[in-house]
Amino acid sequence: MTPGLTESFTVTVSEEKMAQFCALSGDVSPIHMDETYAAGRGYPGRVCYGMLVAAFFSTLAGVYLPGEHCLLHSVESKFAKPVFIGDVLTVTGVVEEVNEVFGEVTIKGTITNQNGKKVCRGVIKAGLAK
Repeated sequence: MTPGLTESFTVTVSEEKMAQFCALSGDVSPIHMDETYAAGRGYPGRVCYGMLVAAFFSTLAGVYLPGEHCLLHSVESKFAKPVFIGDVLTVTGVVEEVNEVFGEVTIKGTITNQNGKKVCRGVIKAGLAK
């Protein structure tokens, strides 16, 4: 684990992922559930849950960077643009800092859509299990 190390993966936001997140979170806000309501608010479709998008930072840390020996300490997320069903997201992480004393890595995360637009950014702090 060294500063500058980069990993990324892609994921498609699907109806199934939206339904699963709704079932887990209990968030039934009409902006996420009702096409007509979302259109009335000026969106081209139902808006994806921001926390569903940010959850991909957990995948980044637990699977890719640092991977299986990771335990999340914190995730700070900022939502830049809405995400919609069918969007293909690229989740990228870059190691910013490795603190050997505390066994913690800081990762700068970004999520972009299929048009190259940044939809979310975050700072991930993860423990490195020995």
